[in-house]
Order: sequence, then C-alpha cells, then structure tokens
Amino acid sequence: MLARLNGKTCLITGGGNGIGRASAHLFAIEGAEIIAADYNVEAAEQVVAAIKQAGGTALAAKVDVGDEASVDAMVAAGIDAFGKIDVLLNSAGGGSTRDGPVTELALDEFWRTIRVDLFGTLLCCRKLIPEMVRQGGGSIINISSLRAVIGTHGADAYTASKGGVLAMTRAIAMQWAKHNVRANVMAPGVVLTERVAAMIKEDNPLYQKSLLGPSQPEDVAALALYLASDESRKVTGAVLRLDSGASIY
Repeated sequence: MLARLNGKTCLITGGGNGIGRASAHLFAIEGAEIIAADYNVEAAEQVVAAIKQAGGTALAAKVDVGDEASVDAMVAAGIDAFGKIDVLLNSAGGGSTRDGPVTELALDEFWRTIRVDLFGTLLCCRKLIPEMVRQGGGSIINISSLRAVIGTHGADAYTASKGGVLAMTRAIAMQWAKHNVRANVMAPGVVLTERVAAMIKEDNPLYQKSLLGPSQPEDVAALALYLASDESRKVTGAVLRLDSGASIY
C-alpha cells in the first residue's frame, strides 16, 4: 500500500455506483477520508459500510447534484465532518436509452441530461472552489466522455453535456491555477458500469473500436487516483482519454 492519498479528504458524487463506487474504494485504500454522495443514499451507505469495515474513514451523503440546496448540504456535511475537502470527483450522471440524434431525442431527456451531467458538475465546482481556495488548493476531477472529443452517433444530449463539461473544466483550470486549484477531465470510452452494460452491446461501434476491450470502472478509478494525488501536482487543464484506443479511428 502506497497510501498516495494520506491526509486528503475526497468528495465523490455518484459515489454509490459505477466509477464513483470504484473510486471511493480505491481512494480509501490509498488513505483518503471519503465522502460518498449519491442520490441513491442507500447505495452510498453500502459503500461507506464496506470502507469502514476495511478500516477506512467515510461518510455517506444524499445529493441531487442538479439542486443547489442539496449540493450546499452535501458540502456542508463534508466540511463539518472533516474540516476540509481536498479532492472533488464529479462522477454523478449518465445517459439513457431515451437519448438520440438532435432531430429525434426527447427534449425532456435533453434537459435532464444537461441538468445532471453539466449543471450538476457546475454546481459542485461552484461550491467547492471557494473552499479549496480558502485551504490553499485542491484537485477537481470531472468526467467527460469519448463522445465529446470524436464524432459519434445517437446520443446527442449526452454528447452536448459532456462537451460542456470538457470545455468548462479547462476554463476552471485556467482561472484558479493561481490558487493552486487544479481541474482536469477524464474522457472515457466504453466503461462497463451496470448502466452502460445494459445499454451498449458488443455490436455498438464504440464497443468494437475499443482495441483493448471495454474498460471497467476500476480502470477509470486508477486514473482518477493519479489526478487526486500529488503525483499530478503539475497537471491541470488536461483531457485524459481512457478509451482503449477507440479515438485512434
């Protein structure tokens, strides 16, 4: 055990499932205090129970990342419990089978996706950046998508939201670097979370372009660990693709 996150407190939205859950477990193994926040608070509580059983320190919080009061309460709970938050991993979000081309997708699905994936990321950054400035720095890790950096088919709401996350993250990195607040974005390809495994089958073009095979949530968590740790202290504004080679095409 390298304990690469000793002394750090990490807030992970979407911490009850998928990439967020895998990251919470890995960050805890590496010595971090964990705030696992999720709309499904029961799932977050299960993650926290497992971390505590393994000897770690963790807190569960319920959050609707698209609601300002809910995000305020989540941040306040974390600060009250641990006194600071060093790392923010915005993992909450995701697409659905109601997405599609701009000419066909349901407009309410477009706004749902924007609210959770883009506005939710904005709200969490908005609330955590002042805390990070106050304490002398921090690391923000946002999750975009391969769809935001290459042309893809059939998920235009998700693509728009994740493109916004990518651009916003680079703007954050530029504006708050002077306060030692770093902001980076991961752009995964196919990651076999429970949600994605149910939506994307092996005949999907993105799946077939994954030269090394689709990723697991633990693969993304490993990259998030690097961005959370001091090993990436000179990395900000980066767009890191974890796409199994799919963007070569």
